[in-house]
Amino acid sequence: MAQGSKKAVLYAICVNAIITVLKGVAALATHSAAMMNEAVHSLMDTLNQIFLLLGLKRGGRPADRHYAFGHGQKKYLWNLWSAIGLFSIGCGLGLAHAWHAFHNLGHIERPETIQVLGMAVHPIVISALVLTIAFILEGYVLYVAAKEFFSRMRAAGLRNPFRYLVSADDPTLIAVLLEDSIAVTGVILAATGIGMTQVTGDPRWDIGFSVLIALMLGVTAIFLGMVNMRFLTSIRDHKAEKCFSEIVRQHPEIERHHDLRSVIVDDRHTVVVAEIEIREEVLMRDMRKRIEEHQAALLERVPDHRRTETVIDYAEQRATVQATLEATEMLIDTLEAELKQRCSQVSHLTVEIDGIAAPSKLDDPDTLDAGTV
Repeated sequence: MAQGSKKAVLYAICVNAIITVLKGVAALATHSAAMMNEAVHSLMDTLNQIFLLLGLKRGGRPADRHYAFGHGQKKYLWNLWSAIGLFSIGCGLGLAHAWHAFHNLGHIERPETIQVLGMAVHPIVISALVLTIAFILEGYVLYVAAKEFFSRMRAAGLRNPFRYLVSADDPTLIAVLLEDSIAVTGVILAATGIGMTQVTGDPRWDIGFSVLIALMLGVTAIFLGMVNMRFLTSIRDHKAEKCFSEIVRQHPEIERHHDLRSVIVDDRHTVVVAEIEIREEVLMRDMRKRIEEHQAALLERVPDHRRTETVIDYAEQRATVQATLEATEMLIDTLEAELKQRCSQVSHLTVEIDGIAAPSKLDDPDTLDAGTV
């Protein structure tokens, strides 16, 4: 589980739960459409971040007999359901409430004062106080998420935050960052709509800005849905593929590589598949000693009276094959180790060698029947 993402999510859940209550009470007291949509906005944020937290916990489970690479993709599923479901619902509720408020402009009486602890308070004061508290709390949560976001962006060697926003491999952090950015923007829009209504006396300003808040939720749902769908549709890991190509070029025993493919399982697992062509003259260099050792080991199990020329030739051929397979297996292991060192997210590398049928495990010579030889 990404601890930075989890911290940002937990902060967001606590803050948005408090803000939802404050905005809801203020909306009921002031009859403000923008404040009500902000309450809906904060409620959707809270529920969404609970979904994100569930996704982090479910996605952090290790591999088992049903999930070979762990449960990491469940995080994307929870994020996708959250984005499309909750934010779409929030957008729909916001637009419906704005439509209802518009059609009841002449029937809803806005209170001149509100009794709070025995004191008469103007609605604009309550709205200003709630929005100020919301701006401070949501601004702090945004700071926590942005700090983690920029830290990862610098670690990835990027400087453009918009580019990293699209290409980042942690949609949970992106979701929290966007939600908090939009939450702060929503507070500003709500304050603008309520302020314009107070100045002009026209409640349509309040309703108009409430529509903008609802539309922001809809746009967020679409963007976050697209981000998470990328990781659920076998997206390639271009960084891992580039690293593999660079590593291959550093090995003189490899002629070329082709059919290089990769798939991102989750943010901790990438599978890379490729075919390589071997320079046999380079691979076989300095292998005479290894071949002789294998040949000697094979002939030791054959009685002296059966060591005919045919048996000796067979032992030499078998030793050559074994030494070649060992060399290719060592090469594959080296490629995998170097790739994992440069790209820690790579969990598995499959390499097919053209012209050489190299099994992953060599047959143990001790299991051979000397009589068969």
